[in-house]
Amino acid sequence: MLKIYIGNLSFETTEDGLRDLFAENGQVDSVAIITDRDTGRSRGFGFVEMSDDGEARAAIEAVNGKELNGRTLTVNEARPRAPRSDGRDRDRW
Repeated sequence: MLKIYIGNLSFETTEDGLRDLFAENGQVDSVAIITDRDTGRSRGFGFVEMSDDGEARAAIEAVNGKELNGRTLTVNEARPRAPRSDGRDRDRW
């Protein structure tokens, strides 16, 4: 399974909209737009998971640089977050 990072999302972008966009390239297993825990508003990025690595890499190529809701998307393979400087655990996505 490959996890894909999508950045520069418009506040109007929905998880269904992202699912539809990536589904043009294969089976989408999950979609999550990250929101601010205090306001509930989108933080402008999200993740898509696809079980077929070939389809996922094709989706990255197809969607990176594409415009969605007036914003040019930044799309690449997600990487685990770096450790925090204060020593708190940051191994989660």
